[in-house]
Amino acid sequence: MMNKPVFIAQTEVSSAQAEIIFENLLRVYGEHYAVVRTGNEGTIPLLMGVAKLRLEQERFTVTAEAANESDLSYLKFAVAEGIVHHAGAETVSFRWEGDGAGEGSLPPFFREMKVIAVRNITPHMRRIRLQGDDLGRYASGGLHIRLILPPKPPLKPKWPHLGADGRPVWPDGEHRLQNRVYTIRTIDVEQGWVDIDMVVHPSTVEAPGTEWAMQAQTGDIIGMTGPGGGDMPAGDDFILVGDETALPAISRILERLPATASAIVRIEVADSAEEQLLETQAQLDLKWLHRNGAEAGTTTLLIDAVKQAMPAQSEGRRLFAWAGCEFDAFKAIRGFWRKECGLKRDDHMAVAYWRRGVTDDH
Repeated sequence: MMNKPVFIAQTEVSSAQAEIIFENLLRVYGEHYAVVRTGNEGTIPLLMGVAKLRLEQERFTVTAEAANESDLSYLKFAVAEGIVHHAGAETVSFRWEGDGAGEGSLPPFFREMKVIAVRNITPHMRRIRLQGDDLGRYASGGLHIRLILPPKPPLKPKWPHLGADGRPVWPDGEHRLQNRVYTIRTIDVEQGWVDIDMVVHPSTVEAPGTEWAMQAQTGDIIGMTGPGGGDMPAGDDFILVGDETALPAISRILERLPATASAIVRIEVADSAEEQLLETQAQLDLKWLHRNGAEAGTTTLLIDAVKQAMPAQSEGRRLFAWAGCEFDAFKAIRGFWRKECGLKRDDHMAVAYWRRGVTDDH
């Protein structure tokens, strides 16, 4: 949360559904953030800043406040996406005024990156080092980024630019760009590079990220936006579970834990060849779960391990549970934590990184 807003922008949205959009924005964000509602006003505190809403007859205003231009741009984008989504079939037009990058410019949270190194760290995990300028914002504020995959050669990428409503405008046709979510495994702001670990495997569904990673060579260009998707969780004792797609996030969380912390870690992988060395100062209880020939997304290895390993909460210490995995496993784990363990919203995070049989996100 920012201490003092430096960049401020405003917009006004006129719509016959103004009240519905207003209410839905507060409701949806309230499921994840500490939204404050007072009469016809609402405040939505997000990681990148604060959005203040005020409802009037058939219109509402939004004031976005953030500590820097990149966060302000991300905040305007997030709010605009919510407005358009909740407007449904109605076309709503609005324009941001005030601080921040204007219409037609590259989003401040976008970077063009160049591949400077590629190597396999396991048979199915490829580490790609990307170099770019001004990467300070990517060192905090979220573990995840989006890689913007360029069109296939000989076409040169046409990167997105900002529209009047704060949302990126993407090229279409043969210049259409695809994007996928990944985790920054390591970042060196001073040297200007990030490492991205990408799972590479044969796939029966469209997997643009995997295809790009398998063909990546030094000198290739790719786009990157972010960060987002939740930052380092707070706690004293942790249970961290996931499959290979979650390994970069689990590794990064473990590396940040102090010696006073403890971590129970359960990771599902194809076999022993996919195991990696995980470094942490915390007291570590680590077990690798091998599928041994079973297809990813078809086992109950993770939920079974969670039920067996779930620790009792110690007085005076906060337990945080984290999971990243296939959709069915995610549902089972989240349901167990909420219904059986009674974990509160702020004490757990479960994320579906991918869904079996659906276009690959990792």
